[in-house]
Amino acid sequence: MHAVLEYTYADDYLESREQYRADHLRAGWEAVERGELLLGGAAGEGPFKGLLIFTGENPLGAAKAFAEADPYVINGVVTSWAASPWTTVLGNEAASPVHP
Repeated sequence: MHAVLEYTYADDYLESREQYRADHLRAGWEAVERGELLLGGAAGEGPFKGLLIFTGENPLGAAKAFAEADPYVINGVVTSWAASPWTTVLGNEAASPVHP
């Protein structure tokens, strides 16, 4: 299984993130090094959504722990977040591959 962490940013996200961005990115790269975070970044127009994809033994727990400790969340750059399990079935990294 994988997990998806979705962030909704404040309207002033591009300005308000600056003082926390280095710490946010550092936390992200540390999660990559631990083998928990596969990908992360902004999605959509604006951008006003963030998506982070987690893997490992407890991807949902890792996603929730990341959000709870993230400087963006703690300091209001992120106005809401949701972590959801993601049952992946297609692709080389799929947790539960399904072939025809």
